[in-house]
Amino acid sequence: MTASIERGRTQDTLQLIIPAVLRTERGRELEPEPEPEAPSGRKGGRDRYLDLLRALALVRVVLYHNFGWFWLPLVFPSMGVMFALAGSLMTRSLSRPALGVIRGRLRRLLPPMWLFGAIMIALQILDTWGPYSEGHPTWWWAKLAFWILPLSTPPYAEDLPGFHHHVEHSWAVQIIVPLWYLRAYLWYVLLSPLMLWALRRFPVVTLFAPLALSIVMNTFFADQEFIYSRVWETANDFTMFGSCWILGMAHQEGLLKKIPQYVLPSIAPLIMVAGLWYLQTRPVDPTEPTDIESWPIAQALWSLGFVAILLHVSPSWEQWPRPLARWNGLVSLLNARAVSVYLWHEAALVVAVPLIDPLWSIHFFYKNMQWLLTSSWFTLLVGIVLLGLLVLIFGWVEDVAAKRSPRLFPYPRRRRGRRRAAV
Repeated sequence: MTASIERGRTQDTLQLIIPAVLRTERGRELEPEPEPEAPSGRKGGRDRYLDLLRALALVRVVLYHNFGWFWLPLVFPSMGVMFALAGSLMTRSLSRPALGVIRGRLRRLLPPMWLFGAIMIALQILDTWGPYSEGHPTWWWAKLAFWILPLSTPPYAEDLPGFHHHVEHSWAVQIIVPLWYLRAYLWYVLLSPLMLWALRRFPVVTLFAPLALSIVMNTFFADQEFIYSRVWETANDFTMFGSCWILGMAHQEGLLKKIPQYVLPSIAPLIMVAGLWYLQTRPVDPTEPTDIESWPIAQALWSLGFVAILLHVSPSWEQWPRPLARWNGLVSLLNARAVSVYLWHEAALVVAVPLIDPLWSIHFFYKNMQWLLTSSWFTLLVGIVLLGLLVLIFGWVEDVAAKRSPRLFPYPRRRRGRRRAAV
């Protein structure tokens, strides 16, 4: 009797479970199958460790452009880290058709740059820049195309009156020159499908090819006249950080986990030492510390070794460790507005100086606060406030470009007592 009841219950349970399983299986047929070569073990979502590295890289860039401390690129080589992170994310996206991924990356990058470019061009024209400033009006108009698609550095004026000397005459140079990063990023995105194909077939050769090209170019051709050309400039930046980008791709592909765990921690410091040795052998002014960002080979070696260590450590946090949870808001905000922060940070630092200068005419500040007015920390503080305003005004373009609902301040919202990461 009891056995019959149990069999009846079992049959009833199976009648409920089997149709649900079949519905689930039929539903799975509509989902895209993951590509067999996508070895990442992550379940999706944000990697908070990579978010933290990107936020640190942005903070370091702002500090370096404000203080100019030569040791900052040694402590944290932001450019190599940012390119490695971008390469990792690009590889993750390339599980989809390459053309659509490239189009999506361009859509996220270009609209914020177009807005920035429109404002910068207008300001330079107001400060007397124009087609006849360089003596070649046709070429001036042609170069403006690089503000639309930055395959080369967008044009800018090297010397301007500075709005009747209210700002430095080189203000356009300071603000626009850092856009070399976006130019290099664009080339990496366009060539990523080819680099991923090569990485999967010839991993070691592909990883070190950009580094080898950088060494050859800057050793045997550095004294040639064409090093000042746009082609050389683009190729030099591409090869300088190309190995970092490909290392990020290898990390996403899971290739770093296939080699013995002692290899990267053993080789990476040697690569960094080689870069440091090369830097110390350069002919420079003995009264000035040597800046690694002035020497492509040293920067390429140091950045590659540093990035290799960071990716070897890579804990892949899906949730913040408890000591870092308090920084979730700031890190999420910086990641949500990374392009805007990079585009506008130099403008904020340049404008901060003429805003501080009038304080010298106030007797109280002149008599008691000269230490503050001459402090670079005060310039940084004013610059951060201005940067916050600029990102607040223009940052929403990043949301539109990413097909998200525009938000003026994408700070994580709290839900049920816990802070939810901004996406």
